[in-house]
Amino acid sequence: MTVEVVRAFVALPISEVTRTRLARVQQDLQGACPVGVRWTRASGIHLTLFFLGDVPTSRLEPIETALAVVARNASPLVLQVQGLGCFPNLQRPRVVWVGLEERTGRLALTHQAVNEALAQVGFEPETRPFKPHLTLGRVQRGASRDVAAQLGQAVARRAERGLTLGEETVTDLVLFRSVLKPTGAEYSRLATFTLGQ
Repeated sequence: MTVEVVRAFVALPISEVTRTRLARVQQDLQGACPVGVRWTRASGIHLTLFFLGDVPTSRLEPIETALAVVARNASPLVLQVQGLGCFPNLQRPRVVWVGLEERTGRLALTHQAVNEALAQVGFEPETRPFKPHLTLGRVQRGASRDVAAQLGQAVARRAERGLTLGEETVTDLVLFRSVLKPTGAEYSRLATFTLGQ
């Protein structure tokens, strides 16, 4: 008997306006570094709070129940979309990101609450420090050092000019499904929870 599984993660969705602005930044960087980077589809950019991996569909109900409690006890969030950088650093870039700041500390508390709620339904808590960001692209496996260096330089030049993409109000917590395709991951909502309700 086969067990049906879905690849899933918990995230905060980003508005169309912000995604359009992020797409412009991607185009700017793509012009400077046309090969060796897999750019995230702007329509799929979101703030990941917890990656669940492959989950048996039988476990979705307790996950949704846990997330509903988190959302009810949280409040809508106002995020500043600003800053540009790379993980682990500009000298050895693997991931290009735009930063997010939330001045009240409620974003960090929401992340912690998601972590704790999912631990209670059997998921290993995330131990890495939470660095809120939106992923613009990833250096492809097998890309040369020259490509990575070129990307790091392009990001550094763009970051020097300062990057502020405005304010983002987040009202939902979403359980997403991810389907991996040759053209890139495609996301769909499994469940949506309104913050504060």
